[in-house]
Amino acid sequence: MATNPLSSPAAGRTPNPKATPSPSTRRSAADAASAAAAAAASDTKARFEAYNRLQAAAVAFGEKLPIPEIVAIGGQSDGKSSLLEALLGFRFNVREVEMGTRRPLVLQMVHDPTALDPRCRFQEEDSEEYGNPMVLASAIADLIKQRTESHLRKIQAAVSSKPIVMRAEYAHCPNLTIIDTPGFVLKAKKGEPETTPDEILSMVKSLASPPHRLILFLQQSSVEWCSSLWLDSIREIDPTFRRTMIVISKFDNRLKEFTERWEVDSYLSASGYLGDNIHPFFVALPKDRGTISNEEFRRQICQVDIDVLRHLRDGVKGGFNEDKYGPYIGFSCLRKYLESELQKRYKEAAPATLALLEQRCSDVSMDLSRLDSKLLATSDVSQLRRSAMLHAASICTHLRALLDGAADPAPEIWGKTTEEEQMHSGIGSWPGISVHVKPPNSSLKLYGGAAFERVMHEFRCATYSMECPQVSREKVANILLAHAGRGGSSGMTEAAAEIARAAARSWLAPLTETACDRLAFVLQSLFDLAMERSRNDDSRSDQNVENMDGYVGFLAALRCSYYKFVRDLSKQCKQIVRHHLDSVTSPYSHICYESDFLSGIGSVANSFHRFNHITGVASFDLSDSGSAMEEAQENVPPKDHQQMTPPAKANESRDILKESQLTVPETPSPDLPADMHAGKKKDNGNINDGGPRKRHARMAAYTNRNHHNNVTAGADDLGSKSGSSYSSICSISAQYFAKMREVLIERNVPSALNSGFLTPCRERLFLALGFELFAVNDDKFMDMFVAPGAVDAIQNERQSLLKRQKILLSCLSEFKNISRTL
Repeated sequence: MATNPLSSPAAGRTPNPKATPSPSTRRSAADAASAAAAAAASDTKARFEAYNRLQAAAVAFGEKLPIPEIVAIGGQSDGKSSLLEALLGFRFNVREVEMGTRRPLVLQMVHDPTALDPRCRFQEEDSEEYGNPMVLASAIADLIKQRTESHLRKIQAAVSSKPIVMRAEYAHCPNLTIIDTPGFVLKAKKGEPETTPDEILSMVKSLASPPHRLILFLQQSSVEWCSSLWLDSIREIDPTFRRTMIVISKFDNRLKEFTERWEVDSYLSASGYLGDNIHPFFVALPKDRGTISNEEFRRQICQVDIDVLRHLRDGVKGGFNEDKYGPYIGFSCLRKYLESELQKRYKEAAPATLALLEQRCSDVSMDLSRLDSKLLATSDVSQLRRSAMLHAASICTHLRALLDGAADPAPEIWGKTTEEEQMHSGIGSWPGISVHVKPPNSSLKLYGGAAFERVMHEFRCATYSMECPQVSREKVANILLAHAGRGGSSGMTEAAAEIARAAARSWLAPLTETACDRLAFVLQSLFDLAMERSRNDDSRSDQNVENMDGYVGFLAALRCSYYKFVRDLSKQCKQIVRHHLDSVTSPYSHICYESDFLSGIGSVANSFHRFNHITGVASFDLSDSGSAMEEAQENVPPKDHQQMTPPAKANESRDILKESQLTVPETPSPDLPADMHAGKKKDNGNINDGGPRKRHARMAAYTNRNHHNNVTAGADDLGSKSGSSYSSICSISAQYFAKMREVLIERNVPSALNSGFLTPCRERLFLALGFELFAVNDDKFMDMFVAPGAVDAIQNERQSLLKRQKILLSCLSEFKNISRTL
């Protein structure tokens, strides 16, 4: 009898090579070998069970764990379903439901010597729990079909990557887990979308791509290596076939084509298509699909393996290279290889899996702590108020810092150019301005106080680029003749001033409103920057301040309150600026009547003074035809009519004109002499009569003080220049308009906008936000943190996390035990 290679000499003794082991020694060696084999089998089963439970948890909770798995892929009708039934050791009509065409099936095969009949259980959808055992093959097939169709209807798709998990415990199946995938098809079935083949190919590639998964690729033996349809797809997933096992199915159909040894060896070697170190498996399975027992099914599988080997040995001249290709022929060889390869991968992956489980358990514990904090916060309103107030105060502090000048966060990322501000705010160009306004630093990305000042400068540039708009002759005539109808000698001057006031109100008001809107946008944009600064400060500081990022409702309310605060400021600023505009354009304003302004107008104003003293202004023509049309008008006396007026009447008319300039009543008695000294008195401001005509008198007095021209000469002069009166009025109006614009832009508007926007943001922002957010009862305050049903949702999430934690801790404990045996 041959010596036992497992026996070894005792320590310190020289063995006798010719000695024969005694029966007791042989029994001890056999017992030790049996014990070692049993221990190895126990470790293998424990390792397999641990990975099965981990896989179930991964499917239930959507965990992405690098669990070693076998993914079976191939074309439809390439024999995947038959191979799975052969691995299971029993049939359950899987081919009848075409389970591999639309949804993956995870088959967890558990070798259980006590399970003389197969026990199959399906994992519940979206749960780690398994249902009751099923024995009938028809019930298994019906459940697979029902779950597939129900899920596809729910997601309204032809295929789905969400797997069905089936656990099969049987005395005749190996410890093996295989993911069966939908078979490749070239054309969609009737009633399915045309994109179904592409969707299946994409899904299968996604399932087979992770590097921890082994690929079991099946192809019919009738397909030549050079014309394989799907081999290129496998190369895209695993270019070197390092983790790919190639199985040639229905091998018995090819046997009759072999007559010579070289033909067989050439085919078995793949003729260089796969590489020297890649050895495909060649498998044939029973073709009888009749109703047979499970035991008969397994016997037929063994018989097919025997028949294939017999044909290769005896039916082919010279046989085949059995030493090289024998271990790859037959189903039994494939089954042993799959089981050993998977166990080998399990053993190699155990340490990394253990470390990953520890990390996942830690993450779940942190998530549970976060949910517990949220639940505690719902009952501790005072603590939540404190945290919310601290967060709001932090945001206000950062907003003040940004307005005062800051460069954190990076302006290159968070700032905006002038063009970007216009685009994002939706305001666009300045109203009434046709030229492109480009202020200094317009191309720089600015925010906060710098962007505020740039908008202010842009507003100045836009306003100064506007000239007094052209006024039609009809408007001039309507204003001038109305003033002339009220009497007095200042009709022309007042007409020009009124035209300028109307233009200022009409054209400057939209500009000021646009400036307020642009400044409001600059301030509103600072909220996101303040949030970013607050987050950065929290990450750098060690203060024990609760993170408010999870309270979306409160952050939304804080943002809305800040936006409302800025909108209110903008509304108030518009009212203040409008008040300044109304004051500047009021008939009672001194702006247009200041002596230095009037003296600077020049010859045009001098002509206006002379023109104001002409009687019969109402009959003066402002039409395009000028004085040429004047002679053709009806009800206008001839030019020599003035020469027919007696001198006394002419002098009286001049005296009456002077009296009207000195606020003498509109219909003075012709017998009253003109009192020049009284006029001077009134010019010095000693005027006792009230009413709206006081301003007109003062304006006329200013005019008299600065211009002492001959009235008669003025009448003769303007009588010859009536065609230029319209342009003269427009010229004086433009100068009045420029003066009003200057007073607004240089004196009133900038200070109003700075004090209206910046001062409140610096001094009373937190008070306004606090009053709106925190000066409410507890129920209304908690509405920002707890939406209806939110507590129940948090409780449900917590329960799900507890289940997940329980499963992961159980798997962690198992893998710790496994790692000790490695």
